[in-house]
Amino acid sequence: MIPLCIPEIRGNEWKYIKECLDTNWVSSAGKYVDLFEERFKEYIGSKKAIVTVNGTSALHLALSILGIGPGDEVIVPSMTFVASINPIIYVGAEPVFVDICRDTYVMDVNKVEELITEKTKAIMPVHIYGHPVDMEPLMKLAKKYNLYVIEDATEALGSEYMTSDGIWHKVGTIGDIGCFSFNGNKLITTGAGGMLVTNDEELGEKAKFLSTQAKVIGENKSFSHPEIGYNFRMPNLLAAMGVAQLEKIEEYIKIKRDNAKYYNQLLKEVEGITIPIEKDWAKNCYWLYSIVIEDEYGIKRDELIKIMAENKIETRPFFNPIHNMIPYKKYKCGKLTVTNELSRKGINLPSSVSLTFEDIDKIAKIIRRA
Repeated sequence: MIPLCIPEIRGNEWKYIKECLDTNWVSSAGKYVDLFEERFKEYIGSKKAIVTVNGTSALHLALSILGIGPGDEVIVPSMTFVASINPIIYVGAEPVFVDICRDTYVMDVNKVEELITEKTKAIMPVHIYGHPVDMEPLMKLAKKYNLYVIEDATEALGSEYMTSDGIWHKVGTIGDIGCFSFNGNKLITTGAGGMLVTNDEELGEKAKFLSTQAKVIGENKSFSHPEIGYNFRMPNLLAAMGVAQLEKIEEYIKIKRDNAKYYNQLLKEVEGITIPIEKDWAKNCYWLYSIVIEDEYGIKRDELIKIMAENKIETRPFFNPIHNMIPYKKYKCGKLTVTNELSRKGINLPSSVSLTFEDIDKIAKIIRRA
């Protein structure tokens, strides 16, 4: 079986986790929690980094500290995992769905402005499958209308965006807040976990405060809670794994990018297959290698998925659009032509760090034959 995307554990994970077990520091107090935050902000280039129990809670926390709530609207793509949308609803706000780009699969910035109303409070670009959203024009638009930008970078750790001054920025550091996930299938994993990053010191302190139940410790060690907070702090055990995984991140990104390049080489001439592109201003971490099965290919996307499964190759279709799902049909949306099309045609191919060129040869051979 060639899996879609599985964790890679080849570093100090056992050593650091064993230290937590040996010393009994297994919960949210412990040196690795702070160390993971420190190492992560150094890598990502942000002033603040706050660990959370998962990426969903990081997004929830981001919306909360920005004061987004009932009566507010957040513009977000419908082509994403549902965890991008649910936190908007958790805080009482409403998602407004915008279409995506045909070539990069991410938010079409040119279609955002027409959806802005007096209720709009924030824009949530999602760097889906690893390719960055075109952030510079989006930030100009947000500034024009005095809107917050929350980057959902849960699928794009290590991806980069180049601004017009020629400077490269890690995604998640361009907007007001960036959020990441360390789920088991992500580039680096803690099993479950997330991270909120920001260059606003005040927002960072607020996020850390609320993520720890808004807890104030008195002189006699008693707790008081001046606000309603959340139990979002990552345990030391998971943070220890995060520190070990982060030590390998550059190696993993290189492997992912090399594998994507090899996929491109083998599939670029196959009629009816559209391979992913990388814009001049983007560096894609290729969390998942994603292609589009066009009508000219001869069989439908779902037929190819079945053929792959028969050959013990795990694939996954693009996300089903959120706006078509029962709980979300009531929310506003723009014209989502591209979203609806790509959801029918897109497929993610195996993308594990452990994937070999021999595996890719086998996968490409089946795609060409099919």
